[in-house]
Amino acid sequence: MITPMRAVVMERHGGPDVLVATRVPDPRPAAGEALVAVRAVAVNRLDCLIREGGPHAYGVKLPLVPGYDVAGEVLALGPGTIGARPGDRVYVHYDYSCGRCRFCRDGDESLCARYEIMGVNRDGGYAELVVAPVRNLFALAPGVSFAAAAATGSVFLTAHHMLFARGGVREGEIVLVTAAGSGVGGAALQLAARAGARVIATAGSDEKLERARAAGADHVVDHRRPGWGAEVQERTGGQGADLAVDHTGAEQFADVVAALGPRGRVVICGATTGALAQLDLVDLFARQISVIGSSDGTRAELAEILELLGRGAIAPVIDTVMPLDAAAEAQRRLAARAHFGRLLLTPDGNAPTPV
Repeated sequence: MITPMRAVVMERHGGPDVLVATRVPDPRPAAGEALVAVRAVAVNRLDCLIREGGPHAYGVKLPLVPGYDVAGEVLALGPGTIGARPGDRVYVHYDYSCGRCRFCRDGDESLCARYEIMGVNRDGGYAELVVAPVRNLFALAPGVSFAAAAATGSVFLTAHHMLFARGGVREGEIVLVTAAGSGVGGAALQLAARAGARVIATAGSDEKLERARAAGADHVVDHRRPGWGAEVQERTGGQGADLAVDHTGAEQFADVVAALGPRGRVVICGATTGALAQLDLVDLFARQISVIGSSDGTRAELAEILELLGRGAIAPVIDTVMPLDAAAEAQRRLAARAHFGRLLLTPDGNAPTPV
């Protein structure tokens, strides 16, 4: 008798204890799909929002296996499926879209009216196995570990889209990166520095500030201090930041805007401390500030990110690798901001090897 796969299932919204490790039937790939053995899956802030049932942009279908940053190995293909082979080492992209509307044709699939996300609207990677369309599989370069791929995926893609597609970062600009100890913050720090920007990073502990400096930040600012936006102005000789990338939300928004210089841009991809922020419109038009929304990224950008990872041009920071059964503990650690870098789950709790 074949033992069903292990998975973490959420049947209702609530605290971390609603994440229950159990056994469920193995998924089966349909035509155009692949069955992938999960070797590593990252724990993301959206996972916590979905579990809590709080305000977010996506409808959740319960019961649900969460998790959307998956790296693993192709085990089988659905009937008549081509484009992948058993044994392929892949990152599994989490976007589902129609592929035909004008937004999909432009590569901006997160604006598709039929947009869905693995681990939100469809079962995800807090499991031993996951099914995904073959078009969502991105091959990993030799030597790239499953852990590195899972830790890179969504956060580097999000940061890349914020900096380049939405923020238009240019060499020599001053870039403010909030919450450098987070996945997106750490990715943005690396990518902005690589683009030749001068990076000012914020964090909420002395240890995280030092680690952000070691990761390449030119200056670090403690965002626990009220009015820290004025410190950014001071550090830049009154010039202010040209571009800010932020996902912290309402609690930090006033200081993020205060840190900007004339014609500064702030790109926002999240609201972890609250979704409703106040904005002084007089200040906005007087200094010609731009507030720009950003979500996800394109498949072409993801391919570029994975190519950079394969060349060793970027390197995700991994905080902790934990077993699937510790999903609730991992989300508690994430919610408490006790991490620096990415939290990963693996079926055996060990860091996956490159091969």
